Amino acid sequence: MGNSFREIVEDCPVIATVKDVKSLEKSFESDSRIIFILFGDICNIASIIDRVKEQGRVAMVHLDLVSGFDGREIAVDYIRNMTRADGIISTKTAQVNRAKELGLYAVYRFFVLDSRSLENIRKQSAVTKPDCIEILPGIMPKIIARIVRAQRIPVIAGGMIDDKEDVMQALKAGAMAISTTKQELWFI
Repeated sequence: MGNSFREIVEDCPVIATVKDVKSLEKSFESDSRIIFILFGDICNIASIIDRVKEQGRVAMVHLDLVSGFDGREIAVDYIRNMTRADGIISTKTAQVNRAKELGLYAVYRFFVLDSRSLENIRKQSAVTKPDCIEILPGIMPKIIARIVRAQRIPVIAGGMIDDKEDVMQALKAGAMAISTTKQELWFI
């Protein structure tokens, strides 16, 4: 894999997030070095990842959104042994831990709903030590700043980022990167 995940994210802070083949193909026109894959199934995920790797990009698979995986650790083993993915994204502690054990990059995704969510982020990320945490929605600059101050782990802001202003506010608040399905933002 070469560079650390942090170095790759720092180099290009807009992460193309794809949810279908059409957006996957469009992502290759962008400068994004990392592609978050939010679609596929157990039968086609390897070929989707191969397409990303053919373009020289870092392939990160959101295991919670791949049909046929049931949230267990064995899904991470499948990704490691049967595909060329660089890493995984998950909301599940066991999957993040397993990815780290297997030498894959791991992004731990959290939904920030209330102050209890903030405490959960602190506790879970301290235990799992993912490469990055991703917080959703990503349009909360004050909350992003609070999480960044409390973490030593890089923060990615994702979800509901609609325009350049949202991107700039998230980055200004301390997020290392943003992830978005908004294709026009891949080119800013």
